Amino acid sequence: MGELLLGALGVVVFYLLSGLRVLREYERGVYFFLGRSWGAKGPGLIFLPPLFAKMQRVSLRVMAIDIPPQDVITRDNISVKVNAVLYMRVSDPDRAVIGVENYLYATSQLAQTTLRSVLGETELDELLANRDKINAILKQIIDTRTDDWGIQVSAVEVKDVDLPPEMKRAMARQAEAERERRAKIINAEGELQASEKLAQAAHVIGREPAAIQLRYLQTVNEIASENNSTTIFPIPIDMFRAFGQAIAGGAPAAAAQPALPAQASGERVPTAPERSKQST
Repeated sequence: MGELLLGALGVVVFYLLSGLRVLREYERGVYFFLGRSWGAKGPGLIFLPPLFAKMQRVSLRVMAIDIPPQDVITRDNISVKVNAVLYMRVSDPDRAVIGVENYLYATSQLAQTTLRSVLGETELDELLANRDKINAILKQIIDTRTDDWGIQVSAVEVKDVDLPPEMKRAMARQAEAERERRAKIINAEGELQASEKLAQAAHVIGREPAAIQLRYLQTVNEIASENNSTTIFPIPIDMFRAFGQAIAGGAPAAAAQPALPAQASGERVPTAPERSKQST
């Protein structure tokens, strides 16, 4: 009798010990007793009656789901391949287990579909320039859809946009042309500013004649410091001005027809006959 009682006591102890479960701080256990949900248990030590209850562990930590590369045709008919990453966590373990069969697979498929639909309505320039705006739209759509599953989406980030080789070459040519345009504009602005400064300098020199002499001496000093073998003969500009005025004054006389020579080929040139005087 005592051995039977001891054996029954051992079976009870084994049954109780086999039903003990330990849940970590970041884990919750969705408890099912005879097929009915009794809510989430944990963390810590819980008792799970064997043969009568089951439990499914759910992690509450943030999980990163890699969205595979998706072939997308943008609104301006450009084919690109885009991949992204989604950060999510389980906010309600009961709904994550009861509301959907596999919340990780369902969230991944929803993220892929949303990524293709949103980028299909976006132009390529907007996709490359406004990455933060597109990430916010993706997060809002996916988070709204997964709220019924007890899933909270914290962020969606577009990782890489793979462009076709011909599109990369076209964008490179466009960037090169844009750089050349900016260089020409900057060069033209520099020429304009230089011409304005030269015009101001000409007005100053025109008001002060001694300024041109000072500029001349400065140029001589620069030449002498760089080329020591160069010999400079300063000539006053007024001298050229006097010669110019003299040439301008004698130009009409020089323009007259020159006189004929007295001889040509050893013979004397006959004189022109005098006109007969008209009778009065």
